[in-house]
Amino acid sequence: MSTQPRCTCSSCTIRGMMGPAVVTTLGILFLLSELRHGSASIGHTFPILFIVIGIILLASAVAPKDGHINPPVSPAQPGAPPTPRASYSSPYPGQRQ
Repeated sequence: MSTQPRCTCSSCTIRGMMGPAVVTTLGILFLLSELRHGSASIGHTFPILFIVIGIILLASAVAPKDGHINPPVSPAQPGAPPTPRASYSSPYPGQRQ
């Protein structure tokens, strides 16, 4: 688990409901498809999923960000120096790579 504090502002809380809302919407759409014997198939009802996503994004954009916690930015860790390219010699004279 991460020891970083979690943001509990309204905007981040609403945005955190994106996954459960999408899964619930998909479940309802599949249920309607089965109950209606295919007349409400996913091919006809998928725009509802886009509407749900848009509503959640709009709600999180409009919600106040009072008490928003930005994640801490960690300094870049110096990596290992690049390894030099190995030089290969061609078995045939006059050819280079």
